[in-house]
Amino acid sequence: MKRSIFCMVILVVMLCSVSSALAQEKIKVRVFIGAQFEIGNNTGDEAGEFQHWYERYFTAAQKIKVAGAEHALFVNKDGVAGSVLGVGKVRSSSSMTAILADPRFDFSKTYFIITGCAGTPPSVGTIAAVFWSDWLVDYDLGYRWAFGEVPAGAPLFAPREGDEEARLLKVNPALVARAYKLTKDTPLNDTENSKKYRLKYPEEAARRDPFVGIGSSVTADTFFHGPGLSREAQYICDLYKAGTYSTTEMEGMAVAYVIKKYGHADRVISLRTPVNFDQGIPSESILKDVDPVLEGSSGSFASGIHNVAKVGIRFVDHVIANWSDWSKGVPEK
Repeated sequence: MKRSIFCMVILVVMLCSVSSALAQEKIKVRVFIGAQFEIGNNTGDEAGEFQHWYERYFTAAQKIKVAGAEHALFVNKDGVAGSVLGVGKVRSSSSMTAILADPRFDFSKTYFIITGCAGTPPSVGTIAAVFWSDWLVDYDLGYRWAFGEVPAGAPLFAPREGDEEARLLKVNPALVARAYKLTKDTPLNDTENSKKYRLKYPEEAARRDPFVGIGSSVTADTFFHGPGLSREAQYICDLYKAGTYSTTEMEGMAVAYVIKKYGHADRVISLRTPVNFDQGIPSESILKDVDPVLEGSSGSFASGIHNVAKVGIRFVDHVIANWSDWSKGVPEK
């Protein structure tokens, strides 16, 4: 009798252990999409950076609250996950840290897409275009001083030793090349207002129709504006030998740094759409150009965030459909 009771107890313990192990099985994430803000709801109203992704992947997805993250994480049955991380380096990177640290998820084979809107220099890009980033560069880490307090023509910025790892990331070239090849012919939206607005700029690149390109993305907590600071952004890229400054945004390098520290540097990529130029029409003053009343006058925000999602969705759908290849790393073909 005692032996039977003992065996039953052992059996119950074993069953509980198995049940507990099953309950703790990690959720495997294949692709993570990190947007920075949403305007209102995730669907049914004016779209921010997350809405088009949400409507494609997450309307029937599991919604999971993550302690420390700005917003909930959504995960669908195909292993596509997404969240709104928050605007700026602090909020976005702290959200990414909280999500990666959550023991319920398995990110060991995940591809991470940092996505949203951006600005672009008119010498390089145009509004409603879409750029895959080959470099992520921090604009803020270093020394900076005011114009007029150094000899004319002297640089106003110098990098600080010791910040090398946190201020620069070369995105996996194979991943960038593959993402671009898969998406470069994506049909992009445009508006008549945007077409007219582009013609106010003399640069040939600014006047182009929207296109899919590759270029460096500069991350700054400051919404910097004007030709002088645009040149400074390229100057910083030149200092780091980090390619051509193509987009300016507020989260990329910070989020990528967190992902890198968790061991996934080869699987992170940035996808941005310029919805404004980083400087005004040459005939206008800087203050007039950044006047909130005029914000969005290019008419490119709605088309831009639609375009960046169209490009990104084409890439994500391909990865999921061919997961047996992508799970091992970026395929050569």
